Amino acid sequence: MKIAIAADHGGYELKEALKRRLAALNITDLGTNSNESVDYPDYGAALARRVAAGEFDRGILICGSGIGISIAANKVKGIRAALCHNAYTAEMARRHNDANVIAMGGRVVDEATAVQMTEIFLATEFEGGRHQRRVDKLSALD
Repeated sequence: MKIAIAADHGGYELKEALKRRLAALNITDLGTNSNESVDYPDYGAALARRVAAGEFDRGILICGSGIGISIAANKVKGIRAALCHNAYTAEMARRHNDANVIAMGGRVVDEATAVQMTEIFLATEFEGGRHQRRVDKLSALD
């Protein structure tokens, strides 16, 4: 699985921690590369475009709260970015919503929770069935 990760300055530290903790995975870092202030829409949209184009299978986005960067990603056709806060939301994002991007807040979740959420998000398959109808309705909104 090819995975992209990106963050703004508010998510930079957590992005770097996730990269260290998940080093065995095929993760490509799309920035930012410091704590210097940047604009989250630039990073959220850039990662989302590359996931939507099929260059990456899944994406991980981090800003201070996770809110802004998830909104930016969801503006891209074909992206279902889920803002997650714990293991349950990460699992349901995949199982019921077929999310292809996980978003989180670097100032909201701790490193251990972020690693757990990411591992669950990457390992969980979409359940399909009754959920497919709902995902199809989401896709129709693009």
